[in-house]
Amino acid sequence: ICTVFRAYGYEITPQPIDFEANPFDGNEQISLMVVAGGDGTVNYVVNSMKSKGLDIPLGVIPAGTANDFAGMLGVPGDISRACRAILDGEEQRVDLGVAGGERFVNVFSCGLFTDVSQKTPTVLKNNFGKLAYYFGGLGELPNFRKMHITIRSEEVDYDGTSLIFFVFNGRTAGKMRFAYSAEIDDGLLDVIVVKGDGPIGTLRALFHFIRQNAGLRRLDPGDYPEGVLHFKSRDFVVDSPMRRNEVTDIDGQPGPRFPVRITCEAGALRVIRPAHHRKD
Repeated sequence: ICTVFRAYGYEITPQPIDFEANPFDGNEQISLMVVAGGDGTVNYVVNSMKSKGLDIPLGVIPAGTANDFAGMLGVPGDISRACRAILDGEEQRVDLGVAGGERFVNVFSCGLFTDVSQKTPTVLKNNFGKLAYYFGGLGELPNFRKMHITIRSEEVDYDGTSLIFFVFNGRTAGKMRFAYSAEIDDGLLDVIVVKGDGPIGTLRALFHFIRQNAGLRRLDPGDYPEGVLHFKSRDFVVDSPMRRNEVTDIDGQPGPRFPVRITCEAGALRVIRPAHHRKD
């Protein structure tokens, strides 16, 4: 990474992140921040940056487990190619989600995937990548308890069960595409609730997403099966009667407790994308 950036004339300061300190302390005047890591590392850097009121362009080198945010930006998975894509790239403003005062670049979630993500050991994620999440999810499904949630927004009032609850700024979680029509710069968040009303409906919903991601069906932005609630919003509140027992997740890290107000900060983040990235 340093070799490639120095060849382009940059003065590089490699800095392993100390999660107990703010990486921008003493670095407020840098011209470009490049993060080598996964969504959780990017999340930490963005929140650290915003806590100091800074607006510095961000480049992402995908070096984590799923790298969903980097994928949404169109950054290549190979590290050398990713470096060059940043150096030859173009700046763009994209949205950020905010949940309980904490920002997220890709997804806020609770339910099955959140439980699996936080229980999956780091050693498994490092060795098996996204497969670790899939194996964990299949193992937890028979015993998983559905949540009861309420959603209050201008678009939707929902009061019911939830097996999986997602709020996407991006499109994927663990490289699985759930938010088919999400755009990272439209000023809106995509909300997806897999209700889990019954065993048959739950299996149909999960198989729908498996088929879509396996390429067995054409991705249709409006094609969500019965049992899945999808809508777009910029401001809403989600709550659960069992507040103390439910955990949330922001970009793979523990999130705030319920109730949570979730909003979209339109154009709040400057990123560097490959110059010829595809919109879709």
